[in-house]
Amino acid sequence: MSKVILVTGANAGIGFELTRLLAEKGHTVYLGARNEVSGKEAAEKLHKEGLKTVKHVLIDVTKLPTIKAAKETIEGAEGYLDVLVNNAGIAKFDSDQNATTIELATIRETMETNFFGLIQTTQTFLPLLRKSSNGVIVSVTSDMASNAYMAAHTGPLHLVAYNTSKAAMNSYSIALAHELKKDNIKVNLVTPGYTSTKLNFFGDGGKSTLDGAKSIEPWALLEKDGPTGKFVDWNGKDFSW
Repeated sequence: MSKVILVTGANAGIGFELTRLLAEKGHTVYLGARNEVSGKEAAEKLHKEGLKTVKHVLIDVTKLPTIKAAKETIEGAEGYLDVLVNNAGIAKFDSDQNATTIELATIRETMETNFFGLIQTTQTFLPLLRKSSNGVIVSVTSDMASNAYMAAHTGPLHLVAYNTSKAAMNSYSIALAHELKKDNIKVNLVTPGYTSTKLNFFGDGGKSTLDGAKSIEPWALLEKDGPTGKFVDWNGKDFSW
């Protein structure tokens, strides 16, 4: 059965590949991008591959008017939303992220996108998800957002702004999953693991964006009896909070 899906931050990287995977299965996928030009170019690229069910929508998760406009666009065209993939995010890895010296501006900017942006996007689209017969929210997180995992490791992985924003996102998602059980909306988090993307300057040794997207795909397409409140890794296995 075809679903209506929104993927934020989908003009490149994991979001773009996930949009392609979902469209290849015949789903209507809204390719969300904060830059209208790059978003339209990404959608057109997929159209040229024959994936005509991809639709571009302008959405900047830090700007509420664009989120509301995107909601109105999808509501007008579809009437509901089956799946929200919270993929948009920033890392600021080129800034100082040491706990003792990090500038608050770096944390604030990262939190604005990865945490506050996710919340206002989710809250705005909840009315459309409630109209679905099988509502799903999946958010792209990081293994570095696990306090248990990070407490056991030393070294450069302690990137304060990024890790803190994703850990906060995880905490919010736990509460969200519990609250939305009554609406039969499933909420889960997936870490694709180290993936070479623009966020990390296409670092060596990471998995491809396609492989990263493949780890998220099954969680976007959960059946009605699927799990909720999970934090899983790229293999679909429970990860430590």
